[in-house]
Amino acid sequence: MGQRITQVDAFADQPFRGNPAAVCVLPAAGEESWMRQVAQEMNLSETAFLHRQADGFNLRWFTPVVEVALCGHATLASAHVLWEEGHVAPNDEARFYSKSGLLTAQRQGAWIELNFPAVLEEPAPAPDGLAEALGTLFLYVGKNKFDYIVEVNSAEMVRKLQPNFSELRKLGARGVIVTSRSDTPEFDFISRFFAPGSGIDEDPVTGSSHACLGPFWQRRLGKTELVAYQASARGGVVRVCVDGDRVMLGGQAVTVLRGELVGRADGTS
Repeated sequence: MGQRITQVDAFADQPFRGNPAAVCVLPAAGEESWMRQVAQEMNLSETAFLHRQADGFNLRWFTPVVEVALCGHATLASAHVLWEEGHVAPNDEARFYSKSGLLTAQRQGAWIELNFPAVLEEPAPAPDGLAEALGTLFLYVGKNKFDYIVEVNSAEMVRKLQPNFSELRKLGARGVIVTSRSDTPEFDFISRFFAPGSGIDEDPVTGSSHACLGPFWQRRLGKTELVAYQASARGGVVRVCVDGDRVMLGGQAVTVLRGELVGRADGTS
């Protein structure tokens, strides 16, 4: 028997929207080189690998290029798979032990709510070449432990950005979040996320960036509950609730593919 793998569109209520992630629920810890090869083969922004431990699951995330310390959409996809495939009872909380500590997920009707650590940013000088790489002026630049965050003047500017990815790759951060207030009443803010240095020119919908965007826009809008839109080509909606040093991220998920990897997690076939 090979290893089952499931592809899920996260932060989406229908197939071929949101952000695709592959999920492998393993019988035991996987061999790292094998996980990296699977992530390269899947060629999605993230592939998640889980195995059961104590009262939850160990969870690791890999892009086609690097392992990352925090990923929202692949955690959402993982929770969806655990409930859908019966690894966790329908009304039970899904618990994940990760490089960013304990993360949890709960079902809220058709939505899944993730409990993530807030990722706070501070004002930072714009790195050399940022304006040229983005091709736009900005109102504010900050930095958190992963990414730069850039506020621009309008939602239209966010949507029309055509960055120079080779120049962004030189900035030395995981990625760049670009955001503005929304110009439509159903959303509070919109964003896009670029991470060419991590092997992803533009991520379709990024849960971990909203762990930063939530506190960022809470301070500016005076609201703890917000609705966000990530304005990539695929697009996706994220519900955000800021609660002290935690951020609740809400999204939907849809399974689009189930398959079997011939190679086993110990690297043999």
